[in-house]
Amino acid sequence: MPDIWFYHLEKTPLPQVLPDLLEKVVQKGWRAYVHGHDDDKIDVLNSQLWSYNSASFLAHDREGDELASRQPVLLGTSGDMVNSPEVYVSVAPVDFPDISGLQRGLVVFEGADDEHLGWARQQWKRLKGEGADLAYWKQNTQGRWEKMQ
Repeated sequence: MPDIWFYHLEKTPLPQVLPDLLEKVVQKGWRAYVHGHDDDKIDVLNSQLWSYNSASFLAHDREGDELASRQPVLLGTSGDMVNSPEVYVSVAPVDFPDISGLQRGLVVFEGADDEHLGWARQQWKRLKGEGADLAYWKQNTQGRWEKMQ
């Protein structure tokens, strides 16, 4: 099973955090599948990825589009990872798929969303019980990520 990292958002909303996380994935030469639970959230993330930084470009697409299988970052709701990613990114309380063939799993959840927070806690307990290698990252007062022990 791959490493699974949990990112607890407390200072910065998901649309602002996700581009930075995905840039790090792509810099490693990996592909990512971003799994949401509704089209509205995927629309917001898709728009943010197009406009977050005028000095850079993060190639991505939505599942179902013609070139979806070729994208380094694919956004979707089905869980069908047609772009053959190395990294699975959960951004909503969705069924966690089998990611045993991947390099890493990321669970990005907003602390202000009680449903998502509760779901993330359940996933942590379940995955820990399965012997997964887990890491918990939390934003400090400056909004930087700190790995918690």
